[in-house]
Amino acid sequence: MDTIPIIEPLGDTALTIHFGDKINSNVSETVFSFFQTLKQKSIPGITDIIPAYSSLSIVYDIIEVRKNSRSKTAFEYLQNIIQEILHTKRNEYPTENRFFEIPVCYHPSVGIDIEEISTYKNLSTEELIHLHSNNVYRVYMLGFLPGFPYMGSLNEKLEIPRKKTPRTNILAGSIGIAGLQTGIYPLNSPGGWNIIGQTPVQLFKSNRENPCLLQPGDNVIFTPISMTEFNRLQQL
Repeated sequence: MDTIPIIEPLGDTALTIHFGDKINSNVSETVFSFFQTLKQKSIPGITDIIPAYSSLSIVYDIIEVRKNSRSKTAFEYLQNIIQEILHTKRNEYPTENRFFEIPVCYHPSVGIDIEEISTYKNLSTEELIHLHSNNVYRVYMLGFLPGFPYMGSLNEKLEIPRKKTPRTNILAGSIGIAGLQTGIYPLNSPGGWNIIGQTPVQLFKSNRENPCLLQPGDNVIFTPISMTEFNRLQQL
């Protein structure tokens, strides 16, 4: 680990472990592998573990933790446990990297901003599609909506700010870009990302054992498909 993680309270029933202040695959891998470690430890009193770009938040039941904490506060007790685990050699942390191939239709009828972005970035739509699909993206975190994956990093040629005025409704499956990130809207929602395509894949299904298809630490590859193929897959 390049930097010493910082552990600090997050209200009365949570804490956050900061692994740095940068967004990159190395820091993300550290966050995700420690996330996996804590899940396997099943520490009594911990009710949720939430990975983000460069940090990990732990929510706990203060009454359950206090049963074992003796003279320490719940935060101090968990802080000591976490510090002990952090001292474990880095290569002992388990990792579980999954790959997903997501089909995307980049036709302007669904990629409603693709032509505007192509003009703004002085790229042909073919070049834009190639730059977006010829990459492997890491899921850094989920947020905003259930199952919305924040993924990076985009090719720098595609870097673009969010829209100044968000749309009131973006269709589920829409592929957006903003800054050096790309994401997929799992549900119909307002949003301010620039839409360059749409996937027929459902990222969120409440009746699945795990409703969210993608998880932090996953790797995603986008595969261009035609409008005809997009319509066919939507019917399945």
